[in-house]
Amino acid sequence: MEHIEENSHQPAGELSLLLPASSDATNMFGDVYGGWVSAKIVQAAEIYAAKLSKGRVSTVSVGQMEFLSPVLEGTIMSFYTQLIESGRSSLRIHVEAWGCCPDGSELRKVTETECVQVAIDGHGHIRDLAVAI
Repeated sequence: MEHIEENSHQPAGELSLLLPASSDATNMFGDVYGGWVSAKIVQAAEIYAAKLSKGRVSTVSVGQMEFLSPVLEGTIMSFYTQLIESGRSSLRIHVEAWGCCPDGSELRKVTETECVQVAIDGHGHIRDLAVAI
């Protein structure tokens, strides 16, 4: 994965998840835990993969992440997803996490990574992707 720049352009991909960083996700300094951001990245990838595969998915892997700036309580977090590659049953998805001050004054990239999702059936077995991809 390429090194990300702190002042990168604009978000790339489809908005898959949008939510505020709440106080229950912060440390004693008021910064949001990286683990909370990571969990939301996986959730955004799952939402996007489920839409593309037309069904249930499971996370296979999450790539390396480099955090560019702290996320404060109240930051509006946006997670953008983009399909990189699809296989017989798996999807490789690029996810960008962006933060915006609640007043809308500043938008900045927080981190990005790639997630691999695999399509599964109701019993948890790997299934072929829907033909529509």
